Amino acid sequence: MPDSLSSHVKEIQAMAAVPRMLETVAALTGLRFVCIAHVTANSWTTCAVYDQLGFGLVPGAPLDVTTTLCEEVRENRQTIVIDSVRDSERYRDHHTPRIYGFQSYFSIPIFRPDGFYFGTLCGLDPEPARLSEGATVEALTLFAELVSRQLESERSLNAANTALVSERDTAELREQFIAVLGHDLRTPLSAVLNGAELLALRHDDPFTLKVAGSIRSSALRMSGLVDNVVDFTRGRMGSGLALELCRHADVDRVLEQVIDELRNAHPEHVIDSDIARGLALHCDPQRLAQLLSNLIKNALIHGAPACPVKVNAGIHDGGFVLEVSNAGPPLEPAIIDQLFKPYWRARSRRGDDGLGLGLYIVDQIARAHGGAIGVQSSEERTTFTFSMPAA
Repeated sequence: MPDSLSSHVKEIQAMAAVPRMLETVAALTGLRFVCIAHVTANSWTTCAVYDQLGFGLVPGAPLDVTTTLCEEVRENRQTIVIDSVRDSERYRDHHTPRIYGFQSYFSIPIFRPDGFYFGTLCGLDPEPARLSEGATVEALTLFAELVSRQLESERSLNAANTALVSERDTAELREQFIAVLGHDLRTPLSAVLNGAELLALRHDDPFTLKVAGSIRSSALRMSGLVDNVVDFTRGRMGSGLALELCRHADVDRVLEQVIDELRNAHPEHVIDSDIARGLALHCDPQRLAQLLSNLIKNALIHGAPACPVKVNAGIHDGGFVLEVSNAGPPLEPAIIDQLFKPYWRARSRRGDDGLGLGLYIVDQIARAHGGAIGVQSSEERTTFTFSMPAA
């Protein structure tokens, strides 16, 4: 559709049913020229046309509004129907029929639902026609009302699409901002971690060591949150999680290191592990370490404090399987359905702080490895199971 067309013309042109509607009106009335026009006090513009008379009007073409009867329709907001100009006392000497050479004519006003006058559904022919019969006028009025309702539907749809595009743009900008912010936070976090380490090395005072440990623990937690946010925004913005996939023969050592770090960070909890030795996988081991870390942290937060978290990993039936389980109340199916959605947290359970991105990242890492993450929950234990091809 040419950019030069006005928005009113484009509105009518966007209606797929309009051409068939004009053909139907022409067949109903016997008139060989039918059109929809946008009419104002100063302009008359063709919006859609059915022309078997060769008038030459096309969408966007104007007429001098003072030469038309549509000006009268706009002023009086009343329909005009003429069966025969030569038999009409009112219009036989009117300038409009002489200019355009018609004998039969109709012009039906088109209003928007709010009462705004849009224009007319009009038609004409050099020959007389029986247009003023009640059924014909009612049918023409109905077609004008259909155009009016379709105009409103198109306007509402365009408004909704505009709002949707605006919301998408806002969401993208927000996620870009979060990604940049997360990236920029890493430098000051590294400084805090280094300061805590230096403080612990230079002082042996128990209180100072406790403060340094608290600073380190908080900075590590913040670092984990930043990593999750950055991974989340990468996924949402289409770039996906960054993976470095290749063959690794010591995946078990990477997983054991994660478990040891979490044992040191949470000495009040017990983490039992059974990791098969010599695990060789085609994977990104650091991403698998992140997956395991998120699963264990989730188990520590939501599991029964007095019961150990259990971690098992090995090759089964040609695939790599990693399980993390904890004791505690069983998860309801409705909760399980929500677990891997971003920003979702089980508010009814203990320790619901955080952003609610940990399990979402787990699911994304699993998918990126061609694997899957599942959950089984019973009265005894809740188990998260990650599986992927071993080869």
